[in-house]
Amino acid sequence: MPIQVVILAAGLGTRLGKPHPKPLTPLTSGQSIMRRAVDLLRDAYRDEVFVTAVVGFKLDLVIEAMPDISFVYNEVYDSTNTSKSLLKALTLSQPGGVLWMNGDVVFDRRVLDLVHQRIQEGKSFVCVNTSSVAEEEVKYTLDDTGHVKELSKTVVGGLGEAVGINYVADADKAALVARLAECDEQDYFERGIEVAIEKDGLQIEAVDISAYEVVEVDFDDDLTRANEFVGEVR
Repeated sequence: MPIQVVILAAGLGTRLGKPHPKPLTPLTSGQSIMRRAVDLLRDAYRDEVFVTAVVGFKLDLVIEAMPDISFVYNEVYDSTNTSKSLLKALTLSQPGGVLWMNGDVVFDRRVLDLVHQRIQEGKSFVCVNTSSVAEEEVKYTLDDTGHVKELSKTVVGGLGEAVGINYVADADKAALVARLAECDEQDYFERGIEVAIEKDGLQIEAVDISAYEVVEVDFDDDLTRANEFVGEVR
């Protein structure tokens, strides 16, 4: 089965302060953040990958820039958060698991190689960076079996940060969809994962990608960090 990938690209991206959707921010490689992500996905997974972006803010610019992928429209992008964008995408997805990522993530291609085996085995996961635990980022803890227990910005004693690259296996997708539907309009998708873990017993692996560069571009400093490695062969 093809690997279904969803890129969450509906948000306003106000913190970076660009006039265009944040995923279209150009990098020093000459690609936008989203174009680079799609190119890396196709390089890693070849014809096995099918990419869909959830769009909202200035969607016409995204659609024009990315004519080779599919789109889902979050018509309430200005009053909802990522839980509802992901809900729309998962509801419309084909049978099988879904790999999804935030539209502002700039990552080392080798992360895709690292998670490929888990995707093939049908194991749900979130990618994490154990070398940093910033207060404003989504953090996580583990349960006694080594799976994710808590996943939010308010986690105390976090073991690392979630980096915005995640996978839900086919067997877990219905439970996650149901919990995302229950989320408040302004909840991040991590809330849906957390409730599904608590209420439905979902087992989510924390995949440590700390050896590789992954940057969520929220501010100019993040963009500078991302540009420090995108020009290299990855």
